[in-house]
Amino acid sequence: MRLDVVTIFPEYLEPLNVSLVGKARARGRLDVRVHDLRTFTHDRHNTVDDTPYGGGPGMVMKPEPWGEALDSVIASGGGEERPTLVVPTPSGRPFTQELAVEFSRRPWLVFTPARYEGIDRRVIEEYGERLDVFEVSIGDYVLAGGEAAVLVITEAVARLLPGVLGNAESHRDDSFAPGAMANLLEGPVYTKPPEWRGRGIPEVLVSGHHGKIARWRRDQAFRRTVANRPDLIERCDPAELDKHDRSLLAALGWRELPDGRFGRPAEVVEE
Repeated sequence: MRLDVVTIFPEYLEPLNVSLVGKARARGRLDVRVHDLRTFTHDRHNTVDDTPYGGGPGMVMKPEPWGEALDSVIASGGGEERPTLVVPTPSGRPFTQELAVEFSRRPWLVFTPARYEGIDRRVIEEYGERLDVFEVSIGDYVLAGGEAAVLVITEAVARLLPGVLGNAESHRDDSFAPGAMANLLEGPVYTKPPEWRGRGIPEVLVSGHHGKIARWRRDQAFRRTVANRPDLIERCDPAELDKHDRSLLAALGWRELPDGRFGRPAEVVEE
């Protein structure tokens, strides 16, 4: 897979040289190219922004340098394939594991992390006529720029690529991973030693009984999801819930609805 990042802060992307992504690059699984947007400017100040039409605070990134930068990146592909454009922005669609899987199947991604008030909208419209464009948000908050989002998205995508993880099955049970437990958070995990500071591990994990271990892990996933992301329980497909799941949710105070889904416990109203 090839990844290109156009940014005014190339040094911000240095983490792409370390850890999982760095190893993927070293192994040739990931081709990452970082481009300095300012090299596509033509004034002595390397200007990449200007005041917004209509007034208001902040500055807007100019279309000319972005257009030249993206044209250059696209042309470097030799015209044989078109990249997918990924635009990190708080106003984009939520970045999810499902979207990470979608991106991992694309051979070439180009990221456009913006600064200031964002990129002149005409850039997105222009390339939206030629490329698949995804405007993506990594959360309901605002950062100083999109580079941090690029790091997040890249790591989420890279670990899904064949040959990147040491164990190809490692991501199968991730929180939000596609499959029967797609709407459950991953439960707690343990390793050696068997006792640490007076704290042991659940006996079921050393029982050797794979069925009981699987059941315990699923129960813990439900408990953690109920505590931290109850909205995911409401979205669970009833067909994915077995009898034990339903009993556990009922014990945790959840209400089974007529369509088989579960609703949050009714709030207790004091008189």
